[in-house]
Amino acid sequence: MQAEQPSPPALIAETAWPPLWQVVVLAGLLFWLYTPTLTHLVGQWWHDPNFSHGFFVPLFSGFVIWQERSKLARLTLFSSWWGLLLLGFGLCVLVLGQMGAELFLSRLSLLIVLAGLTVFILGWSFFRAILFPWAFLLLMIPIPVIILNQITFPLQLLASRIASTILPWLGVPVLREGNIIVLPAMSLEVADACSGIRSLMSLAALAVIYGYLMERRIAVRILLAVASLPIAVAANSLRVVITGLLVQYWDPDKAQGFFHEFQGWLMFVASLLMLYLLHGLIRIFWLEEGRES
Repeated sequence: MQAEQPSPPALIAETAWPPLWQVVVLAGLLFWLYTPTLTHLVGQWWHDPNFSHGFFVPLFSGFVIWQERSKLARLTLFSSWWGLLLLGFGLCVLVLGQMGAELFLSRLSLLIVLAGLTVFILGWSFFRAILFPWAFLLLMIPIPVIILNQITFPLQLLASRIASTILPWLGVPVLREGNIIVLPAMSLEVADACSGIRSLMSLAALAVIYGYLMERRIAVRILLAVASLPIAVAANSLRVVITGLLVQYWDPDKAQGFFHEFQGWLMFVASLLMLYLLHGLIRIFWLEEGRES
């Protein structure tokens, strides 16, 4: 007679999809608990151009889950006690964030709580299946200011350094002092808004979306997401160069106002085009590699 092997203690039992009323109650409790956090988060998306892409992040995550709904419905669900540990940890992070007035922790705790509830109710297999849309939600959380400042200033210096190197090749004499470019007509300051952090974060999010929609190979998706960072830096440096050329050869007033804002949108479109061209080159290289083999 063969002894029956006990099931792992972390697993409770095979479970079914929760009733609709339970989902509604849980969603209501989460909304009540995180209303101040979500209100402030949406307000920052609306007022801070650096994080305006946050509106599209949860929409895309929801789209991915909806697109995979047939696959998710076929999963065998095993609820797990580990979900309670994740849930408790997420609530502790929320308390720490509220006590320390740390918005990043409060917002991050929402994702941890969602992960805990998913694992506890639906199990690890379901959470692994939605890991990508869950992880993508991290892009909707603004970077803490202390970290953002550590990124912004080096980007300002990099853009000013690249521009001060290229402009003399185009006949524009330049004297660079930190993030200030001194031209014969006027001085240009590569300020926080011109650091490129806005286009960098938006382009990174769009690169992930583009890779998911247009490419099946995971390695190529990762490459496109990573390549979005130097592309954003290059596009922003080109924006500073064009501004210097406008000041020198056209009108110093064109360095600000409508033309300055229009350049930002134009360079963002150019960075999207560069991302698309890079993807085209990758596809060509992959096909050539396949023919050689």
